[in-house]
Amino acid sequence: MELLAPAGSRENFIAAMDAGADAVYVGAPSLNARNLARDLQFEDIQAMVQYCHANGKKIYLAANSLVREEDLAHAVKTLALLEAMDTDGLIVQDLGLVCLIREYFPAISLHASTLLSANNSGALQSFAEMGFERAVLARELTLKEIGIISHKSPIEIEVFVHGAMCFSYSGLCLFSSFLGGKSGLRGKCVQPCRRNYTWKEQGRRTQSSSGHKNKQKNKGSGKKGKYLFSMNDLSGLEAIPHLRQAQVSSLKIEGRLRSAHYVSHIVQAYRLVIDADVAEFPSALQKSQELVDMAMGRSTSSGYFFSPQPANAITPHHSGNMGSYLGRLGAVKPYQDRLFAKLTLQNSLGAGDRLRLHAEPGGERISFSLKELRKGNEEIQSASVKEKVQLLIPDWKHLGNAARLDVYRVDVKKKQTNEGIQLLGFSQCKRAVENFKQQQNGLIQEILRQEIPPFEEGEFSQPPNIRWQKVLKKQKDGKNIRLPLEYWLRLDSAKTLLGSLPFVPDRFLLPITRANIAYTGGLKRYLGRRMRNLTWCLPAIVFEGEQVRLQKQIQTLVRSGFRSFQLGHISQFVFFYKEKIYLSSDYTVNLLNSQAVKFMEEGEMEYCQLSIESDKKILGEMLARLKKRHANIKTGLTVYGAPALFTARLDPDHFQYNKPLISPKQEQFRVVKNGNVTNTVPARPFSLLPYLGELKAMGLDYAVIDISNTHCGKKDLEELAERMAGIGKIGRLPTFNYLGTLE
Repeated sequence: MELLAPAGSRENFIAAMDAGADAVYVGAPSLNARNLARDLQFEDIQAMVQYCHANGKKIYLAANSLVREEDLAHAVKTLALLEAMDTDGLIVQDLGLVCLIREYFPAISLHASTLLSANNSGALQSFAEMGFERAVLARELTLKEIGIISHKSPIEIEVFVHGAMCFSYSGLCLFSSFLGGKSGLRGKCVQPCRRNYTWKEQGRRTQSSSGHKNKQKNKGSGKKGKYLFSMNDLSGLEAIPHLRQAQVSSLKIEGRLRSAHYVSHIVQAYRLVIDADVAEFPSALQKSQELVDMAMGRSTSSGYFFSPQPANAITPHHSGNMGSYLGRLGAVKPYQDRLFAKLTLQNSLGAGDRLRLHAEPGGERISFSLKELRKGNEEIQSASVKEKVQLLIPDWKHLGNAARLDVYRVDVKKKQTNEGIQLLGFSQCKRAVENFKQQQNGLIQEILRQEIPPFEEGEFSQPPNIRWQKVLKKQKDGKNIRLPLEYWLRLDSAKTLLGSLPFVPDRFLLPITRANIAYTGGLKRYLGRRMRNLTWCLPAIVFEGEQVRLQKQIQTLVRSGFRSFQLGHISQFVFFYKEKIYLSSDYTVNLLNSQAVKFMEEGEMEYCQLSIESDKKILGEMLARLKKRHANIKTGLTVYGAPALFTARLDPDHFQYNKPLISPKQEQFRVVKNGNVTNTVPARPFSLLPYLGELKAMGLDYAVIDISNTHCGKKDLEELAERMAGIGKIGRLPTFNYLGTLE
C-alpha cells in the first residue's frame, strides 16, 4: 500500500519524505481545492518531481477545483505544463478538465477527486469508462463498503485515512458559497461547519421528517450554543489491516494547509503501522497514537470506518479547533505599550510557537507567533503544564471579551536544521519550466483556438434586466402562468403533483422513492399523453447496498412507460445502458464551464442543469461560448428553491429536525431528513424569477423551480404563483450568487 502525504510547501515536502512517505500530492497552481493557501510555484513542483523520480517516489497534482469559464485558458496552459513535467497523476473534479485532458493531454493519468463523491462500485465502473485510473473514495464509507467496492473496482482505489472531515459529502457542500460566494468546490470555503449554532426552540421531543421520534439529549443547548456540524479529525490507524485486506492501493493523509511538524508526525505514525507485522501491530499502534497526539491536530475519531453512524464523529460542546488546547485567556493588561494576557497552561508552551485565539460564541479567530513569554516579571523561553504565565498578544477587537477567548498552540517554533534532503535549485528548475512552456506553446494556442476562442467585440456583454410580460390566463385546468422560459417544477411527493396546483409547468421532476413509485398508476392516468413531461430524479448519493434496489425501481418505471430520467451523479448513466430513454442531469453534477457541458453533450445528454453556484458573469460567458460552438444540448438552471447546503450521511443525536437553526450571524436554517441523507437547508428560498428575461437573452433554455425542502402548502403555492407572475406585494428573496461573484 502506498502512503500518500500532503505537501503544501517545500518544508512539508521534505518533512513527508524524511518521515517515510511513498508519495506526495501538491496543489496545481490556481486549480486546486485548497486555494486559501499560498500555491506552490511551478518551479517548486519541478524540484519535487525531479527528487521523487530520482528516488523511487511519486508525486500527484491536485487540480480538483471547479473551473469558471474565464479560467479555462489558464487551465489549458497549466495542463500542458503538467503533462510536460511528467507528474504521476492529476486529481480532478471538474468535468471540463476531464474533457480537455482526454482529447488533448492523454499522457496525463487521471485520478477522480473525492469531490466527485464516489460512493459505490457503479461510480468506479463509470470513472473507468471516462478514462480515470484511480478514484479517491468518499470519506463516508465503512470498511465493509470499501471492501466490496474495491473487490468490484476496475481501477485503483485511494482512501483518506487521516485529517479533517467535512460534515457534508465532498462535492455537495454549498454552505460557504450560499453565504457569500466563497465556494468550497473552488477552495474558498469559510468553514461554516465550524461555527456555533443554536436551536430556536429547545427541550422537547420533536417529530423528524422521516417520522421517527428524535430524543433531545442536550436540553437547553440553545442558551450555550453548540458546534453541531464540527467534525473531529479522522484517524484510521486501527483500520490499516482492514484496508490492506481490501487491497486499497493508496492511503491518503489530508493536510496541505497544515504545518511541517504535523506532516512529519502523522506520516511517521502511519509508516509504523503499515510496516508492522501482525505480532508487532499492537505496539506500533500505541507508538503511532503517541505521535498523532504530538501532531497538534484536532480531537480524532475513527470516522465512518467502523460504523455508518459513528457516535464520536462530532463533539458538539467543543469548538473543534486544531492544535493543543492551552486554556482560556485571563485578564488582558497593557505593559510598556504592549498587551499581555494571563494564562494558566494546560499544555507546554515555548516562545516562538504559533498560537490561535478563538472567540466564543461567534467563532472569530486570529493567529500569531508568540514573540514574548513572561512569568511574573521575568521573560522566559518555555513553560510547562499548570504554570501561570503572561503572553504577548496582538491588539484584537474581540479582546474585550477575554473571559471567553480560548488559546490553542497550532505549531512549534521552527528549528534550524541541516536538511538531509536537497532539492534542485530554483533557477535550475525555472529554466526547465520555461523550456516546457516553449515546447507546449504551439499545442496551447491550437487548443485555445479550437475550444476557447476569444469573444469578438460586442459578441458577449451582460444583458440588461429584461422584464417580461406576465400573463395569468384562465384555462379549464386552472391558472396557467406563462414565463419567458420553459419551466420545470421539482416536487418531493407525487401527492402534490396529483393535487390542485395553481400553475401548470412544462415538466415535473419527481424523486425516485418507494412512496412515489406507488403512485405510478395514478400518475399515468393524470398525465395521459404527457407522460414524458414527468422526469424521474435519481439521488446524488447512492450507497453500495442500494444500487440493486434503484436499478429495479428504474426498470419498474421503464416498464410502466416512463422514459425521462435525471441523473444526480455523473456516474449514473450505467443504470441505462440497454434502455431507450431521455437523460438529463441535476445541478449536483457541478457544470461551471462550457467544456463541462461539452462533456455532457458527448455523453448524449439531452438536457443539463448548470451549476447552482453560478453568478451572472459566469452564466453569460458560458452560454455565449456554447452558442458560439452551436451546442445542441439544452441548458437549464435552478432559479427558485431551498437547496441542500449540507448533504450528509451522519444523523447525530443532537439534531432537532425541522426546527429553526440560528447561526452566529442570525441566519436561519433547518435540518431535514431525506431518505438516506441529512440535509441542512436555508429557512428562506432563493429566487431568480425576476431575472428570467435576461437569462433567456443569455441563451438559457429552461428554468427549474424547486419546491422540495420547502413544505409548500396551499397558501405557499399561491404565493409562489404570484411571485412567478410578478403580481402582488411579495418581499424580495436572496439571489444566491447570481447578483454577486462566485470566488
